[in-house]
Amino acid sequence: MGEAAQGFRYVARADGTVVITHHGRVAGTLRGGRAAQFLAEVDDDPQLVMARWTGNYRRGNERTARQHPRNRM
Repeated sequence: MGEAAQGFRYVARADGTVVITHHGRVAGTLRGGRAAQFLAEVDDDPQLVMARWTGNYRRGNERTARQHPRNRM
């Protein structure tokens, strides 16, 4: 079973599929080469890796992005 890191957990299944959950809800499912790549990276910093792979790494910067000149109307 995966490592708990601030709400993220992952389970590597026997068929090679990796299921990433965040606070008990499925945040992503990885198969094949992507699952293997994830498992190779996850030992470095589990919280950051799982957040990046599920797309949850951007939380908190939405206000900054709204202020960017490209996003102003």
